[in-house]
Amino acid sequence: MERLAVIGDPVGHSLSPLIHMTWIDTLGLEASYESIRVPEGQTASALDDFLREGFRGLNVTLPHKQAVLDKVARRSEAVDAIGAANTLTHLGDEGWRADNTDAPGLIMALARMGLKDLSGKTVLILGAGGAARAALFALDRAGADIFLLNRTVDKAAAVLAACCERPHQHGPLDDLTRHADSADLIINTTSAGHGGAVIELPAGNGRLFYDISYGAPAAAQLSHAREQGWETEDGLAMLVCQAAESFAIWFDGTRPDLEAAITVCRDYMEAGE
Repeated sequence: MERLAVIGDPVGHSLSPLIHMTWIDTLGLEASYESIRVPEGQTASALDDFLREGFRGLNVTLPHKQAVLDKVARRSEAVDAIGAANTLTHLGDEGWRADNTDAPGLIMALARMGLKDLSGKTVLILGAGGAARAALFALDRAGADIFLLNRTVDKAAAVLAACCERPHQHGPLDDLTRHADSADLIINTTSAGHGGAVIELPAGNGRLFYDISYGAPAAAQLSHAREQGWETEDGLAMLVCQAAESFAIWFDGTRPDLEAAITVCRDYMEAGE
């Protein structure tokens, strides 16, 4: 039986076991997927343990996305540009390969909403943290024109340089209203919603506002966006899409049912409210 897991600290809140076990059970695979808490600072020793125990693959969440890179034998282009991994695959005697499926997960999630061609689209990204890095990598390669807004402008410039191949623009988050009219899409990657804050938006006129967060942390921001006339979507589909990319890596390209997993997750979250 193939053993898989998500590691983090904390990790009990993760929907990854629910997502992956939905697919494993539906497809009748001989595999298991669990959540395992790995305390910060114990990443290296834990990865050695997982190798010895024969784990096929791992999903990686905070605070280990950067720490795992010291223990991998290979890494993808996306991992190098984004500076973080969320998927590890056991390569046998070589150890671990690191991938970042957040970037293709975002592209898949946007395509699901009808944005199949991002070339020439103007995308306003709010925030320059880890989630923004994956979005920048993905959107840059997809041909979008990006405007990155962040409270610290110097950080925005540095993140653009690290993650993108083409030149893009940046500025302070306070300039949101000034630049929003030219945006085809706004993506919020900030953690403002986790603290109960809402970023004020101008009129959306039917354009798309996408929040990387989902559930309670995204609720107030998405409600405000809808009041301002934006079409809204939360980050649950991206979570499921990046999981599907990991699943395909581990199971020889098998593409699982996205909608089934999204429905299961929505039902689970609503039952817990």
